[in-house]
This record gives sequence, C-alpha cells and structure tokens, in this order.
Amino acid sequence: MGRFGSRTIKGAVAAIAAVGLVAGTGSPVGATHAWGDYHWARKANPFTLKLGDNVNSTWDPYLVTTSSDWSTSGVLDTAIVTGGANPKTCKATAGMVQICNSTYGNNGWLGVAQIWTSGSHITQGTVRLNDTYFNTAKYNTLAWRNLVMCQEVGHTLGLNHQDESFNNPNLLTCMDYTNDPSTNQHPNQHDYELLVAIYAHSDSTTTVSASTTSSRAPASWGRLVSGSDRSGHVSIHVKKVRDQLVFTFVIWA
Repeated sequence: MGRFGSRTIKGAVAAIAAVGLVAGTGSPVGATHAWGDYHWARKANPFTLKLGDNVNSTWDPYLVTTSSDWSTSGVLDTAIVTGGANPKTCKATAGMVQICNSTYGNNGWLGVAQIWTSGSHITQGTVRLNDTYFNTAKYNTLAWRNLVMCQEVGHTLGLNHQDESFNNPNLLTCMDYTNDPSTNQHPNQHDYELLVAIYAHSDSTTTVSASTTSSRAPASWGRLVSGSDRSGHVSIHVKKVRDQLVFTFVIWA
C-alpha cells in the first residue's frame, strides 16, 4: 500500500478509535456515536436514501419496519426500491444501499454492513444478513431480526454503536449491543438527534442518486480497527480499494 493509502487508513483508524473510547464505557455516549465524520453528501434536508430490496419474503417485514423507523428522522427518509443485486454477492450500487439475505455459511457473523467512502462522504453501501444463523432457533426471532436489520442499516447512515458491551443494561436502541434484544429493536431519540447533528450542514454535491455503477465487496475486510475479530461480538474493519475506503461493521453470532 502506498504512503497516501497508509495515511488515509491511519486517519480513519484515529477517528474510529476516538468514538470507541467513549462507546466502550458502557454509558450513553452523547452526540458521539457517529462513524467518524462519514455521511451522505446532499444539498438539502430532508434527503431520501434508497434501500435496494434483495431480501426474501421472510425478511421483507423487517426491512419495512427498519425503513419506517429510520425515516422518522427529521433529516432523512429511506425508500425501499427493487434491488437488482444477486443476494449471494450483494454488489454495491453507487448512490444507494443494497440489502441482501442469504445462507452465507458458518463463518461466525450474523450481519455485515459496508460503506464505501470518498473523503468524508459515503458513496454506496450494503447490508448482508446471514440466514445460516437466522434459520436457527436462537436467532430466528422477531427481536434478533429487527435488531440486526435496524443496526446494520443505521451503520450505512453514518452511525456507530451507542454501547458495545453485551452485558450492560439495554439503552432501548438497535444501536446498542445486547444479549437480550427484546427492547433494542428500534432507534431511540438519541439516534435521531445524532443524525440531525451529522447532517446539520449542507454539501455542494450529492452522493445520493442511484447509478448503474456497481462494486464487488473487497476479497478481505482489511485491517481490524475496533473490536475483536471472531472472538468478540463486534468488529470494524477498513480497507483501501482504489481511491476509496471500504468500512465493514460485523455482528458476530
């Protein structure tokens, strides 16, 4: 990796680490659980982000709930549209988020959210939901499906976790890790307040527009920058791909 790529990733790691120092305390984190300063570029609020529907009929109600939940924000709406991606590969499409489910295998993860960024702007995103685990009795519940769908889409909006300890009291938000998701199935008011803070400014350009340009997920997630890879419940990775950074949030089973 060239010097530019190395410095860019170091800057991204520093931004994520600054968030993680607060998130790891187990307390509500105030206006800090943003994913660095990454956001969708747009010229005005509210803006509409398209969610590509590549999920089956089992997941459709959860996608509808998540879309409705995040659209409660005063700065953005989400619109479910026909996805057009192969769920197995879940290629990203510029200007939108592709949502996919499939039996991705016994690889340890429940859900994965990825964003591609150019500078501080998100250019595209994907969410993958692993039915290898959701088809088991432990995870085949309304609560687990709502939490993972809601959280992974939240990451593609620019949000990090409010708390990363599974054993702390629930914060009543899907952006909180928990062993009992019964009360952590939807965003809370603090999530909406942070979205207002993230999108308080306007941009001179926009990255929110569907395009025919598509990108495969990188062959590897790249450098582990937060959490524990496989041995923990959450991890964040970053990899430079051409002139963009690809961030990956992983929920481990």
